[in-house]
Amino acid sequence: MEKRELLYEGKAKRLFTTDEPEILISEFKDDLTAFNGEKKSSEAGKGALNNKISTELFKVLEAEGIPTHFIEMMDDNHMLHKRVDVILIEVIVRNIATGSLSRNLGIEDGKVLPFTLVEFDYKNDDLGDPKLNDQHALILELVEYQDELDKLRRMARQVNDILKPYFEAKGLNLVDFKLEFGKDKDGNIILVDEISPDNCRFWDAETGEKMDKDRFRQGLGGLTLAYEEVLNRILNK
Repeated sequence: MEKRELLYEGKAKRLFTTDEPEILISEFKDDLTAFNGEKKSSEAGKGALNNKISTELFKVLEAEGIPTHFIEMMDDNHMLHKRVDVILIEVIVRNIATGSLSRNLGIEDGKVLPFTLVEFDYKNDDLGDPKLNDQHALILELVEYQDELDKLRRMARQVNDILKPYFEAKGLNLVDFKLEFGKDKDGNIILVDEISPDNCRFWDAETGEKMDKDRFRQGLGGLTLAYEEVLNRILNK
């Protein structure tokens, strides 16, 4: 399978068509962005690490019955996956308060939440990915029915129920993460995009060290080493 036409370029990936109309290739980039694109940089090897981590986590989720767009990892920076119609809703899952949740609501940073919080953001860079409630999503026609919003929440909680203990066993706390979904050619809602330290927050269970893109956001350095450590723990190295 070979790359054909560049279909789309985002902050972290390029999307290419192939000779199969229902199959696409994602190229994982080394670019880094934060704060809605206000802070930018690049880190050699970051894209390959995200591709490898996402590959392993998609396999874990598929084995537990979560449908995804993943087909296979082609090489270090390229993933083969199904074409989908992306639902323009970012689904945020939070287990521990930090980041915008602490800033906006005054919840103590690091507080373990009494239950898993699931939020929706509008996937729209021009508007700064604002928060959505169900009525907003329906008015904007991001989904057709309330049942689809309910399904997004349900699938997000299922992913959390799988990955939270999975990472606990590897000495990492899954603080929060962002998921994206799409509809395949048959109209089924499936998990898409990536699952990596770019869109998940991982804290070392013993030290609290941040093992994710917050190292770039907060100028901590050592981003590639942190991503490598996450991959090594996933691979039990």
